[in-house]
Amino acid sequence: MGNKSTSHSSISYPQHDDPAYKKCQELKMERWIQMHYQIKEREQAMELARTRELFFWLSGFYLTSFFVTVSYYQRLKRPVVFLPMIPLTFLCGYYADMAYGSKLHRIKAEANMIMEHEPELLHWPGGLPTVASIDEARVEAEMEKKMHPHHS
Repeated sequence: MGNKSTSHSSISYPQHDDPAYKKCQELKMERWIQMHYQIKEREQAMELARTRELFFWLSGFYLTSFFVTVSYYQRLKRPVVFLPMIPLTFLCGYYADMAYGSKLHRIKAEANMIMEHEPELLHWPGGLPTVASIDEARVEAEMEKKMHPHHS
């Protein structure tokens, strides 16, 4: 076995002038983008389904609490018994808006406004990762493992 040691900065990728190769690479990239877009759509659908499930549970709890509070009020005749229903009403309204209302549209509209008018808030700490920075971090992690094999 020979010692194959390569520096990651010396790795070069072949430049292809073949239009068929370039077209194939473009198609691969488009498929990759579409696949990730579909994955994100499914994740959003799952999150919305979770919100709706929570809303169903919360609304059942709210209705039960409301009827218990009404029966308690009928015995005591004191409006103060309805006080705990106030935060529950807001919470139930929030989840109803999130599950079936326009809250998601408002959130997306706000996100678009931020992207358009406040892009400086969206910069990643340390900037956007590059292939070189990712390779460098991987090499550093491998070197750290070799130097300290018991600190996993």
